[in-house]
Amino acid sequence: MSCPLIAYTTLVAAALLDFALGDPWGWPHPVRWMGAYIQCLSKRLNYGQGWPVWAQRIGGAVLSLSLIVGSGLISWGLVAVGMAISPVVGWGIAVVGTASGFAGRSLQDAAAEVLAPLATGNVTGARQALAKYVGRETSHLEPAEILRALLETVSENATDGMMAPLFYGAIATLIVPQGSPLPLVMAYKAASTLDSMIGYREPPYTHWGWFAAKTEDVLTWLPCRLLVFLVALCSGQWQRVWQWCCRDAPKDPSPNSGWSECAYAAALGVRLGGTNIYRGTVKVKPFLGEPLHSLDQKTIQSALDLSRQIYLMALGLTGILLLISCKLFSI
Repeated sequence: MSCPLIAYTTLVAAALLDFALGDPWGWPHPVRWMGAYIQCLSKRLNYGQGWPVWAQRIGGAVLSLSLIVGSGLISWGLVAVGMAISPVVGWGIAVVGTASGFAGRSLQDAAAEVLAPLATGNVTGARQALAKYVGRETSHLEPAEILRALLETVSENATDGMMAPLFYGAIATLIVPQGSPLPLVMAYKAASTLDSMIGYREPPYTHWGWFAAKTEDVLTWLPCRLLVFLVALCSGQWQRVWQWCCRDAPKDPSPNSGWSECAYAAALGVRLGGTNIYRGTVKVKPFLGEPLHSLDQKTIQSALDLSRQIYLMALGLTGILLLISCKLFSI
């Protein structure tokens, strides 16, 4: 088997492992180490508080680049050491590591954890479960708002947790045939973790996390648009996805999450957005889509099914592109 196909089997095996096991509770996970590094350094330097604005931004940029580049290099080194021991060991490290960069199963498990108490009328339990996965306050949410928050999380994380890591793994497979997808997957995961931890506009993150937020926006831009394309393709709602996304997605302050959320809203015929509370502050997000259908538990399941279809289609397209490139360039 040629090197490009070995790299592709890593992607496929990692996707299967992710859907089979997800992230078993208690297992070491790269994101935990990334988070510990971000938190330790940020707190030690007090998020640059008291520094000039330019110094805060440079400090945050150094932190971000050190983690992104370091995650890629450490991942490459681990695979290289494994390959030196045995190709099977190296391949196994690449598969397990790459699987940890995907969040397909984790997203399904999170949704199930919220939906289970909601189905029995245990709204308090659903609120508590939802609070583990969203930044907004959940203690006051009614069932309809719980479902909206859950669908927004599923649609946003379809980009951050599924499409974008797969995209960069595919890039590594297609462009670096002698390499492993793991370094690029972990580099993106580092950028995503940085954004989720310090990429906020509120103090003390305003300037410290500026570079992290912008970097994640840039890295996610193309995978997000590919997700929108695949949502339209898999759902069969070409016209509606195109029209609603062009009309509503630019209203969202995020250059990416508004597009992914609006694409799912269009595919499912529901409306997202509205009033949320974050750390006691009320924020009104623009409405995305139209309420053609009521948002219920079946809607969430349909969104999860759509995510799986998109994931499988993206894997299949990567394989087709790989075969074409092998033929064209005789790899």
